[in-house]
Amino acid sequence: MDTIRVRIPAPEAEAKALSDIMEARFEDDGFPVAVFESSSDGTIWTAEVLVLESTVDDAINLVEMRLFDQFEGGVIPTSAEVEALPDINWVAKSLEGLKPVRADRVIVHGAHDRDAVNKSDIGIEIEAAQAFGTGHHGTTEGCLLELQRLLKRHKYHRMLDLGTGTGVLGIALAKLSGSEVLATDIDPIAIEAAIDNARKNNVGPLFKAFTGAGVEDRRFNEFGPFDLVVANILAKPLVQMSAKLCNHLAHKSTLVLSGLRIEHGPRIISAYGQQGLKLVHRREIDGWLTLTFAKGNWAP
Repeated sequence: MDTIRVRIPAPEAEAKALSDIMEARFEDDGFPVAVFESSSDGTIWTAEVLVLESTVDDAINLVEMRLFDQFEGGVIPTSAEVEALPDINWVAKSLEGLKPVRADRVIVHGAHDRDAVNKSDIGIEIEAAQAFGTGHHGTTEGCLLELQRLLKRHKYHRMLDLGTGTGVLGIALAKLSGSEVLATDIDPIAIEAAIDNARKNNVGPLFKAFTGAGVEDRRFNEFGPFDLVVANILAKPLVQMSAKLCNHLAHKSTLVLSGLRIEHGPRIISAYGQQGLKLVHRREIDGWLTLTFAKGNWAP
């Protein structure tokens, strides 16, 4: 089975709109989606999706099925480029050489951009890895900004980074607070990367991590209840785990949720409102949403 790259060129507005639809319809699969300028005069852009572990024919069928309402007759346009890619980690490859991303005082960068970190910055050095979460995403940026806002206002004692990926948010929490952070993920490769990144960023002793499915693992009870939780995942699992996640929150606590498109907001607010949490802050960046909830009678 191969990684199949499907590229669909279109005028700028159409390509960007198609990319947004691809993001929503392939999010549960974890297939990387991108949009970029593909003509010298800037009039034509290309929406791209990488279909993992597939064949060319199966990838075409899947794209047509997921995007049938976007294509005339439900058939992928003849202008589309579909090809099997060499056996390379294309998710990691696509992240190589990305420019540093700044979120207030925090700057996420690769080793080649250490010079971009000023003395007053909080630098987090992350290289492309097999796990998602390098900070070059609107959801991660939104979380980093929100965590800085919260930690300026309050001292938290039991913090959790749920779905840590490469550990960016957990490392940021440790650096910003100087306190211990628990980081978890369902992917053991992600946990290995996160632990290594925490060590490289000099917060290894503060960064506790384990691989666990959802929030049902008994070890959550050993570390919790938590007064600050950040979960940068996806809308569907966040809705599904709302009740069980809220059971791990302290009586007076803060919950930061992201990995959400703007249109996911009402569903998330409803799910967590039913658990007795109140929405206290929202932030939108590049079509992505970060929501902050409070448990207990207070306003973080």
